[in-house]
This record gives sequence, structure tokens and C-alpha cells, in this order.
Amino acid sequence: MNRWVYLFSEGSKEQKDLLGGKGANLAEMTKLGLPVPTGFTVTTEACLYYLDHSEQLTDEIKEHVMTAVETLAAKTGKKFDDLENPLLVSVRSGSKFSMPGMMDTVLNLGLNDRTVVALAENSQNERFAYDCYRRLLQMFGNVVMGMDNNDFESRITAVKNAAGLTFDTELTAEHWKQIVTEYKKIYREKLQREFPQDPIEQLYLAIEAVFGSWNNQRAKTYRRLHDISDNLGTAVNVQEMVFGNFGESSGTGVVFSRNPSVGNSGLFGEYLINAQGEDVVAGIRTPKPIQVLADELPEQFQQLKTICESLEKHYHDMQDVEFTIEREKLFILQTRSGKRTSKAALTILLDFYNEGIIDEKELVSRIEAKDLEAALHPNFDEKALKNRESFLSGLAASPGAATGAAYFTAEAATAAKARGERVILVREETSPEDIEGIAVSEAVITSRGGMTSHAAVVARGMGICSVVGCERLTVLEENKATVGDNLIEEGTILSVNGTSGKIYFGEIPMEEVTNLVALDELHTIWERHAAIKVRANAETPNDIKTGMTLGAVGIGLARTEHMFFEKSRLLQFRQLILADSLAERLEVLDHLKKVQKQDFKFMYEAAKGKATTIRLLDPPLHEFLPKGADECREVAKELGKTFNEVKQKTDNLAEVNPMLGFRGLRLGVAYPEIYQMQAEAIIEAACEVMKETDFVIQPEIMIPFTIDAGEFAQVRASIEGAIQKSLEKQKQELDYQIGTMIEIPRACFVADEIAEHADFFSFGTNDLTQMALGLSRDDSPRIVTQYLENGIFKEDPFQVLDESGVGALMKLAIERGRRVNPNLKIGVCGEAAAHPKSITFLNDLAIDYISCSPFRIPQAKMTLAQRALKV
Repeated sequence: MNRWVYLFSEGSKEQKDLLGGKGANLAEMTKLGLPVPTGFTVTTEACLYYLDHSEQLTDEIKEHVMTAVETLAAKTGKKFDDLENPLLVSVRSGSKFSMPGMMDTVLNLGLNDRTVVALAENSQNERFAYDCYRRLLQMFGNVVMGMDNNDFESRITAVKNAAGLTFDTELTAEHWKQIVTEYKKIYREKLQREFPQDPIEQLYLAIEAVFGSWNNQRAKTYRRLHDISDNLGTAVNVQEMVFGNFGESSGTGVVFSRNPSVGNSGLFGEYLINAQGEDVVAGIRTPKPIQVLADELPEQFQQLKTICESLEKHYHDMQDVEFTIEREKLFILQTRSGKRTSKAALTILLDFYNEGIIDEKELVSRIEAKDLEAALHPNFDEKALKNRESFLSGLAASPGAATGAAYFTAEAATAAKARGERVILVREETSPEDIEGIAVSEAVITSRGGMTSHAAVVARGMGICSVVGCERLTVLEENKATVGDNLIEEGTILSVNGTSGKIYFGEIPMEEVTNLVALDELHTIWERHAAIKVRANAETPNDIKTGMTLGAVGIGLARTEHMFFEKSRLLQFRQLILADSLAERLEVLDHLKKVQKQDFKFMYEAAKGKATTIRLLDPPLHEFLPKGADECREVAKELGKTFNEVKQKTDNLAEVNPMLGFRGLRLGVAYPEIYQMQAEAIIEAACEVMKETDFVIQPEIMIPFTIDAGEFAQVRASIEGAIQKSLEKQKQELDYQIGTMIEIPRACFVADEIAEHADFFSFGTNDLTQMALGLSRDDSPRIVTQYLENGIFKEDPFQVLDESGVGALMKLAIERGRRVNPNLKIGVCGEAAAHPKSITFLNDLAIDYISCSPFRIPQAKMTLAQRALKV
């Protein structure tokens, strides 16, 4: 016989698949002896069985539920429908993975026209009892019966307006009685039935509603966005009610054991006195910071703090804890791993490591790539920000900065994103139905709610900038809002600072990315475990600085042709390739040598003595030749040539397939003086920097596009001759290496021959992939998309290394190259090399380093360390 129900005292944290995250944690806390209201969990297996069998609770499931209800009654001394001591429970969902706001909750279940009187007498508080009853009617109607919540809220608003009141807390017992009567009337009008008075019927209907909510649209959307399986199901947790709305000595709140925005230690959260849990997260009332509880109820605050600290140590993670205080007695209703920003995730893990809560292996294993990437997002430029004045501020719910166009509904936001716009979602408050709008937005702004409101929690979890509780913001309708005399219309450009909580009109420039304090320590740890090093693909000043800031151990690929993309330099390069004679070419090269030497000096200085691999010119000519008659005329004028001269030379140099044409060392064979100039500039720059600093520099000169050992040997001899002349001129000795980029399949097959002349290999995965697959990387998206859709490719080969094809070529080249030269240094360049799936493959090859764009360096180092530890 299947077991469909577990008491909290019978489960454990390891049973998340069966009991859901919430149920497993409630069982674990019960086992730890924490003050958890007693209860039971209906399993995820029961949910899946229910959904697969006509969405009906079977007699066997009902029997198991009733047995658990009887046990609950025996433990609490309370019974359903008892007129002296009625049992009241909450019914909450709880899947394996935390899905905040996605599933539905019912509180105060068990109340009816009879037991509400008993609750009033037992509590000596009639107002409290009827407030609880109207909450049940409202939640049950909305969650279980599918009624519009506005039908209920509008009645509360009408009663407050008629009485001249502002807050729900000002309503009296008579007001709540009146509202209860009107709520029951809504049931009759909308459903043509009475609210069910039998608590058992209430319970069964609530369980079915929670099971059914697993397949509601917002739950499906959340699972799709977070890659959660649809086949897990949700458990149902039935728990004895405790009441935070029992007066001024009662309250409820949500607290994080550490700051979820920045990761600082210490409790972070909010609470409300005289309220139930849904009041805090719904944003209906503005809650108080948790630190105020230390003044209002100091004993309970200290107890809560101690419990949170013990839960952290037990779970090895920052906790998100829901609690209720009933007449000065603290109860823990839930704990789960707390959602946090990416920066907070890194800070918390490092603090756990330094506090001895986790060891180094666990630290390395738990860092996620998405957190590293998101933590590197830029903020507004500080100087630009000083000159701007915000027009609105609120609670800084999720840090970061974003600029976009304002939209006021999830639908409008989604449509705008589809048009290519950057979107700022502006709402009075968000609800689970807004999840798709939030997901496509750069930032979220709300006029209501606190730091644990739906908007705040979801935005933080998604790494989206958010400012909530902007009290001066009035959202008027679906396409406009006001802040005083300021009007925000659909499409108005806003800049949002989620770190300070300030909002500005117009666009504010972003600052350059700087390192996180957390990354400095992480780099040291990663490098301690990873055998393969990570360098940067960088040649511009900004890229080199960023690469070094983000942890590169050197420059693995400096593409010298990229140094000529800027307009004035492009003209100089065109002058070189359009030269009609050796004399004209040498004149241009003399000037370019001075320019290149300064480039290389900066690179050495920025690298601070770290390894620097400089690739000689590899210019596909179509990227540098003038395009069209107008550009030919402009170039002719600037170079002092005639239009016909430039046009004829351009036509002569044009190629049908320039990516397979006159590029790489073919340039060095035809015009050796070009590579000689570059080699001289590289060496002279190194000598000068070594004289000016204490850096020890060993330049690595890379010859691109090799297909044959003979051509490589010839070009190497040519540039070595120039190097020796430069060193003699400098009167200085310098160690250097000359290697090649392996990017053509033939080079892999003759790697042993090439290795006889090369000091290192560096695989160029972009070119090697397009040549191995016969697929132009510039034209690949359409073809790759079709192949992915048809299941021919599992991954885009330009994003994830093609192991069976390109990977096999690399293995062959490494084996043959090392057979001839055991000390052959081997690197891998290209964006595919830094993908986590590629790194898993590369980690098993005998390579020395990978090189990637600066922003991928932390993720690459992390993945290499994780693979080394077999995580």
C-alpha cells in the first residue's frame, strides 16, 4: 500500500523529492526541537497520482489524511468543528524547489459560523476571530474556488470608506462581522452555493486546489524560467494555526539570516505587529525592519536570531525564515534556502568559508556561473550620477543599475521586449501573474510593498534591478503614472538604481566593470586547484585592464589586426595594403612600427610581467579594404592617390572567399618586412619596459594560419633575423618564444612536423571549427538553428566545442606535437573554449591554458577548479 501522508515528526531534510522543500524542512526543524507548529505533509506522489487520475482524491488518500488529522487532534488537544476548542490549520504548497509566490496558501481553515464563536470566546477577542474568518473566506474563495480577489478587497475598501477609516487595523469586530456576511453573499452570487461549513470538506477542497495549482500558468512559467521539471509535483503541508494577529504582543514576519542583497551578516527582514503572514509578503501594509523587533519584543528577537544562526550551521546556507509570534511565543513556520543577489551569493559563501561553516571544496563546488556573470554587471557612472537628480526613491530591493522604457503591464512589457526595447516594469505592486513581465524587464519599480514583497523577492532571485515601496508613485492606469507633477507615460525612459533606491528620468551612462572584493580571494582558491590557467583575449587598453582585473594570468591572444579598427589607424593600415612598391611599404612600416611599439609597451605594462602572447597580423582583407566607390574616393583623397589607383588596387586584392585567402602567415611569406616590423616592435617594446620597470618579460610571438612546417620555418627564420638585429641594437638579452596558432585541420595532421620548429601551439577554435565543419561562422546561425531544431546538433559548435570533430583534431595535434617536443606549451583560444561544457572536455587534455574574453574569465577559472575537484 502506498503511503500518502507523513507527520512532521516522521520526515527529514533528505526527503525533498517526496515531501517537497517546505515539508522536508519542517520535518527537519521538528527533529531539531525547534518551535514548529505540529502538522503533516501530503506527498508529491499523492499530487502526481491526483493529477494523473481525473484530479480526484482517492478514498485511500482521504483515509491517510484523516488518520493524520486524528493524530494532529490528539497532539494539540483540539478538534475540527469542536465548539469549545476548535482545530484550525493552514494549508500550504511546497515543491522540491522553492517557488516563491507560485503556489497557493489557505489560512485559518476549520473556521465556520460555529467555530468562529468558539474562537472569539477562547481568545476573548471577537475582532480577532472575525478577522480570521473573513481571511479564510477570502483566501478560500480566491485560491480554492477561483473567485476574483478584487470582489473581496472592494468590500473591505467600501466599509473603510463608509466609516471614514484608512487602515484595516482600524476596523472593529462589528465591521468584520459585516464583511463576513457580505463575503458569504458573494459566494452565493458568484458560485450559487454556500461557503462549506464542514472543516473536512474545506480541507479536501484545499488539498485539491494546491495539487491543481501545480499546473496553473504562473507555476508553469516559473518552472520554465528556472528550468524546473513539470514532473515533480507539489506536496501539501497541513499545519496547526498560530496567530500573529492576536493583538500587540503578536506579529508575523519574514527574515533572512543574512542580507540577501549584499550578503552582510546579521538578520535582514521585516515584520508586522498584529498581522498574519500573507500581510507581509502581499505588500498590503508597510512592514517594519526586523531590527525594530529587538526593541518591541527583545526576548523573541534574540531567540529568532539564535535559531537563524543554528539553521545556517545546520544547512550550510543562508536561510529565509517565516515566523509568527503569538502572544509573545515564537513559532517557526518555514525555513528554506534564501534567494539572494549574485554579489550576496559570493559574499555569503566566502564568509561561510572564513567562518568555518563550509570547507574549501564545498566553497568551490557551490559557486554558480550565473552568479559570477551577474555580479559583474556595471553600475551607473559615478561622475554622471553626481550631475543627475532623482525624481523618485523607494526601497533598494535588488541592486544593480538599468535603463529602459517604462511599461505598466506584463503584457506591454513582453511586447516591448519582443520589439527589441529595454523595459522597465512599473506597477503598483506585482503578483505571480506578472512573472513573464518581470522576466523580460531590466528593472522593476513598485509603489507598494517592502523588502520581502513579491517584487523584491522575485527580482532578487532573477538578478533584476528593483526598487519597491515608492510611496510618491501613483500608477493611474495601464499606460501612465505620476510622481507629484511629473508624468510617466508608456515609453518614458527611466534609469533605476537598485542599490540606492533612486530613480531618474532619461538615460545615465554605465561605469566600467571593476573587480569584486570577493573575486580576489576566489582567484587564489581557484588557482590552487586548477592545473589549467586562464588568460585573456585582449589587445585594447580597456580589454587588457578588464582582463587583468577579472583574474587573467596573462594575455593569451592579442590580435594585432584589431589594433587598426579605429578610423585613423584603419587609414594607416589601408595605406600599407594599398602600397604600390616596397619603398612605399617600408615608409608606412617605419611609421607603423612606432605606433605598434607603443601598443606593445602598454600591453606589457598592463600585464605587469604576466605572460603575453601577441599574434602577428592576420587580416582577412575584406575587413580592411575600402567598400564601394564613395569609400574609395575618400581613401584616395586621404592617401593622396587617384580614385582609379585605389579602385584598381582594391579590385585586384578582392577575394571570393577572404577567410580562406590571403591572410595569416601567407602575408609573412609574401611580404616578410611586415612581420619583421612587428617582431622588432614587440622585442624593442619589451626591452624598454624592462629597463623602465622591474617586470621580467618573455614575449610570446604567435604566427597565425599555419598549414605547413616549411612555411612556418621560413617565416620564423625571417622574424628571428629581425629580432636578433633589434637585440644587438638594444644591447640587451631577452628570452622569447615563437609559436603558431593551430586553426586549420591540416595543421593538426602535421603537428609533429610543425612542432619541430615551434615553441608553443595555440588552438584557434573559431577558425578550426568553421574549417572542420565547412561552415562559415558568419553565416552559421541560420544553419545551426535548423540543425538544433532538427536534433542534428545538440549544441551550437561555435559556443560549445565539438568534441567528436574539432576535439578529435585537437587531441591528434597535441599527441603528435608533444611526441616531438615534450615541452611544447599548448593553449586554446576562442569563446567556445570557456564554455563550462567545453572545459569539461579540455580539462582532460594536456593543455597549459585557455584564453577567452575578459568577462568569461571568472567563470572559466571557477569551472576549471570545479572539474579538478571532480565537482
